[in-house]
Amino acid sequence: MQPFNIIMISAMYENGGNTLHRLLDGHPELYVYPFESQLGTGLNSDYLSSYVPIRYRWPEFPMVSTAEDDYEAFWDEELKTLLRVPGRSKFKECHFVMDEAKRKKRFAEIVTQLGRARAHNVEAFFRSTFETWENYNHTGQEKYYVGYNPLQVLDTEKIFTDFPDGHIIHIVRNPYSGYADQFRRPFPPSLERYAHAWAYAQMLALTYKAKYPNHFHIVRFEDVVNDRSKTMVELLSALGLSFSEKSMVPSFNGIELKSIAPWGTIRTATLEENRLTANELSLEQKKLVYDITNITHRMMGYDKFLETGCLEPIVY
Repeated sequence: MQPFNIIMISAMYENGGNTLHRLLDGHPELYVYPFESQLGTGLNSDYLSSYVPIRYRWPEFPMVSTAEDDYEAFWDEELKTLLRVPGRSKFKECHFVMDEAKRKKRFAEIVTQLGRARAHNVEAFFRSTFETWENYNHTGQEKYYVGYNPLQVLDTEKIFTDFPDGHIIHIVRNPYSGYADQFRRPFPPSLERYAHAWAYAQMLALTYKAKYPNHFHIVRFEDVVNDRSKTMVELLSALGLSFSEKSMVPSFNGIELKSIAPWGTIRTATLEENRLTANELSLEQKKLVYDITNITHRMMGYDKFLETGCLEPIVY
C-alpha cells in the first residue's frame, strides 16, 4: 500500500469547516471524505467531553476487540445513515454508490494486515472508504486523505501522536456570524456556551500553531471569501500541494456545487453574506459575545470587524 498521509479539518460550529471541506474536495491530490468523518467512538470520555458530542472526538477503542467491532464503533453517522437508511439521509440526492458490506470487509482486511491499533483503525477507516466507493472520481494523483470534524482541534495531540507527519487545518470565522448561523439549526446552543467554546477553540488553535508551525495551520473564513485565490495558494503550499483551480469552487466528488447545502448552513460563502449574518445579532448579543471572546477575538484579528469589516493580522 502507498504511505498513508492525513489532513484533518477543524472548525467551531458554523465557522466554515464545510466550506473549506468542499473547496478541498476537487483537488486532484486529495482523497476528501464525503461528509463529516465523525471518527469518535463510545469510549471517548475525558475532561473535554462537555465541549462537543463524542462523534467529533478522536476515536478510542477497547483493549480487546475485533476489527469488525472496531468498524461499528466509529460513529460515522452521516455516511452510515446514507448507506443503511438512505431515505432518511439529508444526502440521499448526492449520488453516492457504495456497498457497506464490502467497505466493512475491506476495513477488516486492512486492520488485519497492519495490526490492530488506533492509528491503523483510522487508516483503515479512510482507505476502505475510497477503495469501495464505486463511483468515486479517481485522479490517480491522490496522496493525502482529508477528514473533517467540528472542534477536532481538541484532539490535536492525539492526532499528531498517531500521525506525526499529518496536518490539521483549523478554520475560524468571526463569532458573531458563527453564532447567528446557529439559529438555522433546530437546537442552537446558548450564546454563552457558544462564545466560550469559540474562545477556547481559538486559544487551542493558536497554542498548537506555535507548537507545530509546519503541521498546524490556521485559516480565517473571511480570508477565504475576501481573497480565495491568495488564501488557497498559501494553504495548499503549506500542505505541500500544488495549486489547483478545482479548489476555487466547492464540489462533491469533484463535481461543482452551486450551494453548500446540505453540508452546512453557510450556503454561498460570500463577503456580503458573512457581514449580513453577523448583523442579525442584536447590540446586546454582540456585546456579550465580545465580552466572552475578547482575548482570542483580538488575537484572531477581529477587533474592527463589526465596525469596518476589516481584519487585522493574526497574532501567533
